[in-house]
Amino acid sequence: MTDGSALLQRFGAADACAARLLCDDHPADDVAFTVVEPDLSARELTYGELGSESARFAAALADLGVGPGDRVAVLMSRSIELIVTLLGIWRRGAVLVPLSTALGRPAIATRLRVADVALVVVDADRRTKLAAGEGVPADPRWQVVVVRGEPGRGELSFEALMALYLDDSLLLPVAAGGGGPLALVFTAGTTGPPKAIAVPVRALAAFAAACLADGDRPGDVHWDTADPGWATGLYSAILGPLATGRRSLLTRGAIEPSPAWGLLARYRVTHLHAGPAHFRTMAAAGPPPPGLALRHASSTGEPLPPDLVTWAEEVLGRPVRDRYEQAELGTVLVDDTGCGPGTMGRPLPGWSVAVLDDDRDEPAPTGAIGRLAIDRSASPLMWFTGYAVDVERTAASFTADGRWYLTGDTSEVDADGCHRFSARVGDVIVTAGHRIAPFEVESVLMLHQDVTEAVVVGIPTMRRGTVPEAYVVLRPGTEPAFGLVEELKQMVRTKLPAYAVPNVVHVVDGLPRTPGGSVRRAALRERRANW
Repeated sequence: MTDGSALLQRFGAADACAARLLCDDHPADDVAFTVVEPDLSARELTYGELGSESARFAAALADLGVGPGDRVAVLMSRSIELIVTLLGIWRRGAVLVPLSTALGRPAIATRLRVADVALVVVDADRRTKLAAGEGVPADPRWQVVVVRGEPGRGELSFEALMALYLDDSLLLPVAAGGGGPLALVFTAGTTGPPKAIAVPVRALAAFAAACLADGDRPGDVHWDTADPGWATGLYSAILGPLATGRRSLLTRGAIEPSPAWGLLARYRVTHLHAGPAHFRTMAAAGPPPPGLALRHASSTGEPLPPDLVTWAEEVLGRPVRDRYEQAELGTVLVDDTGCGPGTMGRPLPGWSVAVLDDDRDEPAPTGAIGRLAIDRSASPLMWFTGYAVDVERTAASFTADGRWYLTGDTSEVDADGCHRFSARVGDVIVTAGHRIAPFEVESVLMLHQDVTEAVVVGIPTMRRGTVPEAYVVLRPGTEPAFGLVEELKQMVRTKLPAYAVPNVVHVVDGLPRTPGGSVRRAALRERRANW
């Protein structure tokens, strides 16, 4: 692993320039991205081409009046144009506001308003999400640049703009410095309204450290399936690989499981990072082709269910390692040392992580569930200092003395320093004085051959106080067998204390999710309260 302080010296320097760090400092002939189309055709983009094309777009931004510090929103799918746009924004010294294409119009309107953007770059097939209504004004102050399609009245064409700037030496890249702005990202909003986070250039040190944590050899190829319209996808699929000069795959649209196996083999992918759902579809697609170069596989977003851990070891020949990340941090915990299934691993160099007692801002005893926190005084890679426009939520995220950043999650740490995720702070279930970690119960339910997803939430009752209730989704085509609910309860009863057995098990067709794919536990609690 690379020392965090050494990376910070490079990315946090007073003259740090994002365009140079992410592009120009790498060999011009090296491939930055291979973009795979839905028909599996592909195009490669070298660092030299990326530098030239992004310089042209930066010149166009300058002529449009976009200057250093101005905010530019991007509503685009994975593509060559996306990468060129991002680097053009940073070359100009402007600030990226990433927008996931999964967001609805009201959510997009909120982000555009809060960010006070000067310009929006949008794929033509997403243009309707900027139409007036549902919070989007009829006469917005921002300009609109349309990619891969005809612009509307008052809008501009990306392709036409690029054609105007054939000389890529027109503009020198802006050096904002390590403390200068790089992006304004928003949280997914799973625990309330989305929060705006100002990401400085020096945060690249943290993203680079996470990318290097799983090894670095000449010829490494990185494939991260996360949506770069979300903060953590931007960090891990775009910024981490660019900061380290690693070649990466980007796929336009969804890639079916069987072709995904083929891409792993064809492009000699060495590092695969995906959510549990992606690994599950790959497992359902049958065995992998011969000749895989995969050395490291990791997952995030939600804990890996036990059956996927077993599948990976049997089929891939290596485990899928869990990791812990946040929009406010990037990746801070990685299981690269064999902590075991169900753990998030140990802190990366440059991060000091602890579990704090519920009642005082001091580390809890080993093995006790408590508040997962970052020690700011001992974490040189810590870059988050507060939310951009939310003073109250900033204050609630730090201890009174300012030493600890409170992640909002709970965890426990063992004697070897391995952290095990418990739940969001508000999701821990306390029943009759006993604390129940939903993940522990969910892991047991997922051991049943017919269960593909499981979520456990706490429901208040008149007689027993808060009790655990479970929601399970069965494998496609499976009908609930007679006695399934009791069978699931018995499985929990044999592996966990009696108070952890779900009071009720609901068999449902699907679970409520955020646009980013996270389960909305609060929605399940609200649904139950309205029954």
